[in-house]
Amino acid sequence: MTNAAQIFTPDYLDEVFPQSRTDAFFEALFGDAEDGAYDIRLRFEKHGPEELAFTFQLHQRPGMCLACNLTYGLPQVFTRHPVLAVAKLAQTLGERIGKIPAAWALGATREISRSLHVIPFTIRIA
Repeated sequence: MTNAAQIFTPDYLDEVFPQSRTDAFFEALFGDAEDGAYDIRLRFEKHGPEELAFTFQLHQRPGMCLACNLTYGLPQVFTRHPVLAVAKLAQTLGERIGKIPAAWALGATREISRSLHVIPFTIRIA
């Protein structure tokens, strides 16, 4: 396998999952992007012969409370939300290294700090 860390750079991931998606997500949920408590960033974690591991990082916005915003139910919301389009994102990321995603899954939200929570995003590749 190619060096996935050199392929899935923060710049590339910001292109395939731009900041504008966070705003569109909150616009769809609340009617106003300003009501969102966090910014969502996609980041690469690691790779193995049969999987790619990423995280959705939830970064607290200034003046907002990340811990108060029920981030633990988000994997189910992210899975189904058309603005985030996680299934299409898995396809795009797999194709980037010439692989076809066999499956993908979101793990449980983990609190890294009061201002950063992460949702694991794993793609099984064939």
